[in-house]
Amino acid sequence: MVIPVILLEMKTAISLPDDLFEAVDARARALKISRSSLFAQAAREFIAKHEPASDATAAWNRALAHTATPEDDRATTAFRARSKQVIRESWRNRG
Repeated sequence: MVIPVILLEMKTAISLPDDLFEAVDARARALKISRSSLFAQAAREFIAKHEPASDATAAWNRALAHTATPEDDRATTAFRARSKQVIRESWRNRG
């Protein structure tokens, strides 16, 4: 009987300059994580940072969801209101 195995990780090979490899290796050791974990985290952060503009509002909302609620912080309330205003104005000025 053959039991199928589903891999949750994809193995890949990349080429790096020696100095970058050494920096990655040193940082991974300092953080006590594998190089694979470091690269995965770096890739996730890079992808999140470079989301298409159409996803900017969703990204903004996710970031704000991890901060204080508007009821807890007047600055957050003002920030959200101003952010919504800027977004609305940018959409109006597109056409």
